[in-house]
Amino acid sequence: MTVGIRVGVDIGGTFTDVVVRRPGMAAQILKIPTTKDDPSVAVLRAIEQLRQSWDIEASAIERFLHGTTVATNAVLERKGARVGLLATAGFSDVLEIGRQMRHKMYDLTLDPETPVFLAPGRFRREVMERIGSEGEVLTALNEASVARAADELAAAGCQAIAIAFLFSFLNDSHERRARAIVLARHPKLLVSISSEVDPAFREYERTVVTAFDAYIKPVVDTYLGNLEAGLAKAGVAAPLQIMQSRGGVAGAGTARLRPVRLFLSGPAAGVIGGRMAAENSGFANVITVDVGGTSSDIALIERGRPALKSEGTIEGYPVRVAMVDVNTIGAGGGSIAWIDKGGGLRVGPESAGAEPGPACYGRGGMRATVTDASVVLGYIDPGSFASGAIKLSRDAAYRAIEQTVAKPLGLPVEAAALGIHRVVNAQMAEGIRLVSIRQGHDPRNFALLPLGGAGPLHGCPLAEDLGISRIIVSRHPGVLSAAGLLAAPIEHEASAAFPQPLAKADAAAINRALAILDERCDGLMRLENAANGTLSIRHFADVCYIGQAYNLEVEIHMSQRDALDRLLADFYAAHDRVYGYAPKVPVKIVNLRAVHSIEGLIGLDDAGWQSCGGSPVKRQAKILVASGDPVTATVYDRAAMPAGFDFSGPAIVEQSDTTTLVTPGWRGRVDAAGSLILER
Repeated sequence: MTVGIRVGVDIGGTFTDVVVRRPGMAAQILKIPTTKDDPSVAVLRAIEQLRQSWDIEASAIERFLHGTTVATNAVLERKGARVGLLATAGFSDVLEIGRQMRHKMYDLTLDPETPVFLAPGRFRREVMERIGSEGEVLTALNEASVARAADELAAAGCQAIAIAFLFSFLNDSHERRARAIVLARHPKLLVSISSEVDPAFREYERTVVTAFDAYIKPVVDTYLGNLEAGLAKAGVAAPLQIMQSRGGVAGAGTARLRPVRLFLSGPAAGVIGGRMAAENSGFANVITVDVGGTSSDIALIERGRPALKSEGTIEGYPVRVAMVDVNTIGAGGGSIAWIDKGGGLRVGPESAGAEPGPACYGRGGMRATVTDASVVLGYIDPGSFASGAIKLSRDAAYRAIEQTVAKPLGLPVEAAALGIHRVVNAQMAEGIRLVSIRQGHDPRNFALLPLGGAGPLHGCPLAEDLGISRIIVSRHPGVLSAAGLLAAPIEHEASAAFPQPLAKADAAAINRALAILDERCDGLMRLENAANGTLSIRHFADVCYIGQAYNLEVEIHMSQRDALDRLLADFYAAHDRVYGYAPKVPVKIVNLRAVHSIEGLIGLDDAGWQSCGGSPVKRQAKILVASGDPVTATVYDRAAMPAGFDFSGPAIVEQSDTTTLVTPGWRGRVDAAGSLILER
């Protein structure tokens, strides 16, 4: 029995993707339908299928890594816990007041733009206490008011409590004591405190992210508990590890404590998988485009490091958690094409999903989607889709486009299908500009790495639109998110407020603060059973101009003699790149952060790419490209293309998990890692 097996499982809206890494063997991939009611069921079915198909015993699995959307879905579907909020007396309405900014000024009906649903007014309570702006105690914690509030919220049916007191990021004693009181009286409640979730200034953002943490904590706790129990019953002894939004994995126990760090779990895995594939082919600067059935996730990797941001959004609400900078747009293979009131062609954000799916699936879908357009244009062969596992209907795709797009616009069906592709490609290209040009990066200096089941179909048109000259199509782009789980580092991060003008900052005080953060990370890392890996420690500071409201994360190197001077120079450089200017005026440190990581796999295989043998050429096919004229394309079998094999477009490259479109003017080759390198 083979030991040392690593398994990565990524749950998508349609399929659950599984990648297995066995020592000395090529990676093996598996796609099974997602079980929407309980995603953990599909995971456990995958374990059984590994045994049946590949004779992999559950007891031989050494690491089991998982990317999940359960945290995000709990918010999107409003299926989180009933949350009670404890706030400093006079500040219980911070969650509702927000920043008093409205994005829709002229609507006749004004809806709340703050996440009041997290803790409506009847579930908010004020506590007598007050910490000052220097961290001093102005009003001692009134423990009786905490006990009374906890009893009232528990009686009202709250399942979780969020505690967010003023200036707790400078002095957390009141929040910690309040949590102890709540748990002593109601041990079944789950409690989140802002000094642990988000120890930073700006009380509205801190309250929101703490409330989100409490809102999803019972859902995540139940899901991970059920999955752990199921894995144990199946015989998997390896601890369950979960992908976090920042791009590292952590044990399920840690994920339960800080579930708000899981919001970008799935998309982050795709970015890490893209980084691994790019590095294996010798590329350090890439833009990843993960095109699924419903959406596209776009991210930028520079010098081998994914771009990060200190705050994201979910449904427009601020979530101040460090995460991979992913721009998600509602454009995917299942996105529905429609005509707006002005007679213009639109695509998405509504998707056909898995049920009924695109019209070509033959499951009752009647509206045209991007996948239907791909079938009509000849990019996808109805008989070869997913290696023949799913039979598609070109006639159904043709009828859907004809009825819902072509006739209303007065166009031939093929022209309408080409229009659908042009629109969705334009949307993706604009999404790429947001993570590149808008952040001070020229996309022409990057390679494009499309992934996901539909990504490689759009790579060439996107690259042409953006002036990108190289495209990397990894071995298994359709399951690259699951592969990214195996490549992700085990990572833990701890941060603390450190409000101080840089000119007055004391290096010794900074070192003491970082030592405390290192100790916290060490404690979390010891729980991971990862002593065999090489530990990497990096420190960061959130820096801004004095008087500025938002900050940039800059790496800090305290081991160097001129560490603070370099921090200042690096901040000016980062500010100039992001905003286009950087006046040489005083700045201040806002927060300090420690990140400890142990690197994951650097490749999926121990050996290089090996083709299956035989002729790579499958057939010739007629396709329609941007010019609107039919061209003859050579269709290749990806598995039969040996390292060093080269070819020219127009071409179609088929494999079990995706299809790659190579348009005229592009040339492709298979490199030693098995990736397709397309060059214009």
